Amino acid sequence: MSLRPILIHPDPRLKKVAEPVARVTPEIEALADDMLATMYEAPGVGLAAPQIGILKRIFVMDANRDPEAERQPMVLINPEISWSSEEQNSYDEGCLSIPDQYAEVTRPAQVTMRWLGLDGKLHEQDFDELWATCAQHELDHLNGILFIDHISAIKRQMITRKMVKYKRERARG
Repeated sequence: MSLRPILIHPDPRLKKVAEPVARVTPEIEALADDMLATMYEAPGVGLAAPQIGILKRIFVMDANRDPEAERQPMVLINPEISWSSEEQNSYDEGCLSIPDQYAEVTRPAQVTMRWLGLDGKLHEQDFDELWATCAQHELDHLNGILFIDHISAIKRQMITRKMVKYKRERARG
């Protein structure tokens, strides 16, 4: 298990649509382990493979924010939303690829997702609250969509400029 570097916006790889995973292999299992370790270390509640430069349809999440509670890691391969509620929920979203920037995004309050698990079986589960927001945010990553694509152009440009400056300062060391 190893930590992977997280791509920072703007990076063209973050805007690409990820390819489906053909089957669960030892490489996919190792990728999932690395992604979970990277997500927890960051720390974050979700991480999609494109965020570490791997254009595969896989993401990990653990939206349990209680530090005292047991971890609830999930690995979703080729995920899709099979149902979403009409009821909406707004959440102040952030992203590991857009550090220290947050914006209110409105999404369906509940979703049902279907995905392939590491066990090679099809799974389906209902999500609500932060779990629903996280699942939709990570699925967006697999489709080349960032949370800032859901906000006004002016706010998006401001955040993008901050990220360009952030990357420039980081490159200088």
